[in-house]
Amino acid sequence: MKIAQITPLYEAVPPRLYGGTERVVAHLTDALVDLGHDVTLFASAEAETRARLIPVRDQAIRLDPAPLKSELAAHMAMLSDVLKRADDFDVLHFHTDMIHFPFFERLADKTITTLHGRLDMKDLPGVYERWPQFGLVSISDDQRRPLPFAGWKATVHHGMPADLYDFGPRSDGYLAFLGRISPEKRPDRAIEIATKLNKPLKMAAKVDAADKVYWETVIRPMVEANPLVEFIGEIGDHQKSVFLGRAEALLFPIDWPEPFGLVMIEAMACGTPVVAFRCGSTSEVIEDGETGFLVDTLEQAIAAAGRAHLLDRDAIRARFDLRFSSTAMARRYLDVYGDLLARRPFAENPVHRAVTRILERASLKVPGAPDRTMVLPP
Repeated sequence: MKIAQITPLYEAVPPRLYGGTERVVAHLTDALVDLGHDVTLFASAEAETRARLIPVRDQAIRLDPAPLKSELAAHMAMLSDVLKRADDFDVLHFHTDMIHFPFFERLADKTITTLHGRLDMKDLPGVYERWPQFGLVSISDDQRRPLPFAGWKATVHHGMPADLYDFGPRSDGYLAFLGRISPEKRPDRAIEIATKLNKPLKMAAKVDAADKVYWETVIRPMVEANPLVEFIGEIGDHQKSVFLGRAEALLFPIDWPEPFGLVMIEAMACGTPVVAFRCGSTSEVIEDGETGFLVDTLEQAIAAAGRAHLLDRDAIRARFDLRFSSTAMARRYLDVYGDLLARRPFAENPVHRAVTRILERASLKVPGAPDRTMVLPP
């Protein structure tokens, strides 16, 4: 199958530091190549991939030092490149939210769009009502709740390579927070949980420009006043095996409808249990009492973090291997692609075309094909 993967341009593929969507696209692309498919990745030039790379920007937007840059212009240029090459592919898999809808209306039956973000925002319902022909994939069932009428084709949970992170058989006794410093991620809860338990807390987190006031006025004073808390800053994949693998538990104290939460399965890959507030996707990812604990209150979170060391780290890693490997994710997407191809009109369907050529050479009639002479020269 010839598959195009079209990623956002905010981060490298995979990201150098923080980043979710581009990291998932990197894992999916490589897994599809490993399964024998012909995959082309549209991304910024520093992408590391086993697929064919079509670079559409010199570097990813967020770490580009240029003081002025246009995110919209970069993505429009990429979509133009994809449109010019659209006939080269059986499937166009977009990870760019809905920006491509007006450009690809006539090719909608050739596309799959994975939505990676929250969907409970004003104006979004109108978009999905206006362009219902685009097939959508959610990254959790909970993500769909604000748009139940949209053109959902499947839910595919994220996955990652089984060998990306090392298993950590035992912890060093600290709690971990990994993600963004933002109000919805509730780093303040993480600090309070660790303080109540008198346990060290290591925070590896990104501070976006939009959250600098929150960092400076709320979280930074809490960090600097608490000897239990160590703020590390952003980390990359090469640092996560140690950071997560030596933690007693990952704290995931969110207060928003998290679409997936990649950090949860990153912790599971290291054998580290997750203490997560029951919000958004967490109940789909965490198996309560097996791979971590689901909680509803701060008091429950404190109690859960206090007993997280009792969970079997080998069993947690085994559940990751079963549910969240990149190969498992790729196979689920191949089912989605197969359904898309099966619904395509006969003349445009690459699977039907291949079968037609085989049967024509055998001078056989193709079921459902137009009535015509089908004997080709040898």
